[in-house]
Amino acid sequence: MSSLSILPHEYQRFCDFLQRSSGIRLGAGNEYLVVSRLQSLMVDQRLVTYDQLLNAMEQNQNLLLAVVEAMTTGETEWFRDEHPYRILRELILPDLLARRQSVHVWSAACSTGQEPYSLAIELMEYQRRFPGSLPPRSTGLLSVLATDLSEAALSTARQGTYSQLSIRRGLSADLLHRYFQIMPAGLGSNQVSTHDRWRVNEDVRKLVTFERHNLQRPFDEFGKFDVIFCRNVLIYFSADLQYDVLRRLHASLKPNGYLMVGASENLLSILPLQAREWFESVQCFPGVVYRAR
Repeated sequence: MSSLSILPHEYQRFCDFLQRSSGIRLGAGNEYLVVSRLQSLMVDQRLVTYDQLLNAMEQNQNLLLAVVEAMTTGETEWFRDEHPYRILRELILPDLLARRQSVHVWSAACSTGQEPYSLAIELMEYQRRFPGSLPPRSTGLLSVLATDLSEAALSTARQGTYSQLSIRRGLSADLLHRYFQIMPAGLGSNQVSTHDRWRVNEDVRKLVTFERHNLQRPFDEFGKFDVIFCRNVLIYFSADLQYDVLRRLHASLKPNGYLMVGASENLLSILPLQAREWFESVQCFPGVVYRAR
């Protein structure tokens, strides 16, 4: 057995810790995920068992935060699944702008920033196609809030700089050259290298505000939103936490505001019967979005 293998009692202890600290429920059969994400940290700390790691975390707040960071920084990509952004431009924005002049969007669990920047780009593309349709950012009526539990992920997101490999995941060449600037890895070459990095343009970055936040905690401090993207997050929570988060998300939406969740997160199956009146589902073929009642 490898010295970094996780024993059953260690795994259960770790699962209990992770759920308390982040709300994430690993469940059975995810030992490989813990090992793969924490292996390098264990080596750096010269720890050979996960009991040692958990004991050390009780004495070292920085180590505890590093473990949470490692376990909660998820995979993401630009314009993930595409249809949520099509629904935003074809249904949500026209409906909102017919009823009110503000467009405040919240990207919950934004990871390293691809989702909120995709949302900001989608808003700017809408304005480009329909000049004057959206309020200027200077009025305070147009904004994207992005939150995440991981400070490391937020640091990357705030900088807005991404590798060539990351850029290739979902971003079209047209949008890349319209909303990003290349930061060449070397000098003397006009060709794009796999080592080059790209930075989101300043006007896109200014549209997005990043804040550290744990969805287990209250979020009424953020105010009310027209649209909330909380995608591929609820599936990791317990049923009780799913219910609580959805209750508070509903309270954070303006009347007839929209909630976008992940493709595998069907609110009608997640919510108990007495809470299903919070949202009505709007089928968009493909995709579905939920409108606050």
